[in-house]
Amino acid sequence: MTRDDALAELKSHIEPGRAEQMAAYHKQTREVLGIPNPALNDVTKAWRQTLTVDERVALAADLWKTDIFEARIAAAKLLTQARIRPDDAAWDLIQTWVPDFDGWAIADHVCMAGQKRLVADPSRLDAVEAWTTSDHMWTRRAALVITLPWAKQNFPKPAELQARDRVLGWAASYVDDPEWFIQKAVAWWVRDLSKHDVPRASAFLETYGDRLKPFARKEAGKYLK
Repeated sequence: MTRDDALAELKSHIEPGRAEQMAAYHKQTREVLGIPNPALNDVTKAWRQTLTVDERVALAADLWKTDIFEARIAAAKLLTQARIRPDDAAWDLIQTWVPDFDGWAIADHVCMAGQKRLVADPSRLDAVEAWTTSDHMWTRRAALVITLPWAKQNFPKPAELQARDRVLGWAASYVDDPEWFIQKAVAWWVRDLSKHDVPRASAFLETYGDRLKPFARKEAGKYLK
């Protein structure tokens, strides 16, 4: 499937008047077509079922380069699947997208794809750790969003607990960051962790809670009594 064929299929799902609303909501300056997310899900699911891994990676790369809002989300959805074999090319492509992040919607869809690749190969956390010291706020934020699976495990193995503590260390390095999205990401991680690991979530907040912004501290402790 060519990029033009894919764009034509995406554009067939445009809803008149929706683009303006989406652009305003997502604060987008790039082109927004006005395609609802369920339609993007259906289209990209069909692509995943019919294209080879190499074809999916190539199409995802081409769609990303268009810099169209829905095309970038579709690119991420093309690679959002637990089992992709081989997946090195998919992971490499996802990493190249991170410096382009400039808003939460596209970033979160890419991070969902990246989560699958990290769970498939946790050694990739080494690459993610480098993001935590980036000058690019969205890259720093992505380090926490992409590692959320480690906050949600109910019965983690020793290696998974080590990874959990590792990411909590990254979160600790963010507590004095004044950026709203960074504070929100820390709160998100600890809040989700608190549903599965009360001792670690509570210990984090006891140590660092006073250094978080008040809204982040409240959000992080939402499920703790």
